[in-house]
Amino acid sequence: MQVLRGEAGVGKTALLEYVAEQASGYRVVRLAGVQSEMELAYAGLHQLCAGLLEGLAALPRLQRDALQVAFGLAESGAPDHFMVALAILNLMSEAAEVSPLVCLIDDAQWLDGASAQALGFVARRLVAERIVMVFAVREPSHVPELDGLPDLVVTGLPVADARLLLAVVPGRLDELW
Repeated sequence: MQVLRGEAGVGKTALLEYVAEQASGYRVVRLAGVQSEMELAYAGLHQLCAGLLEGLAALPRLQRDALQVAFGLAESGAPDHFMVALAILNLMSEAAEVSPLVCLIDDAQWLDGASAQALGFVARRLVAERIVMVFAVREPSHVPELDGLPDLVVTGLPVADARLLLAVVPGRLDELW
């Protein structure tokens, strides 16, 4: 598990893309937090796990029922948050038995609270599963549900290194600095 932290535009999304490109033989599932969906409980989880629902029938009944309610597939009262998180952990673990799983979560600062809580729960419990989770969080922000997970601060290139990198770009670039 890894949390990439950095300012907007520093390259966190590019790093997630690189991870996806290098994940040959792995199943890749993605989620991009959406600011306008922050108030919709489980919207992020739905985006990430909709493609994993073929494993829903294998879940224990309480977990399956809670996840179905959370995703609007069944009617009931409010879903049990613990059961939803446990269902996601087991759904991902079952999928990873077939093929290792890479979960890429971009713009985690815009996750709805229920999804952030469930994904933090899952990330802290991955020990021997064939699952990798990488979160990208825009700074400055704080996603308390990800506290305690390993952080990597992504910073921009120094000006001299950026100029050196841009020197290989064909065509003329205006002087920026």
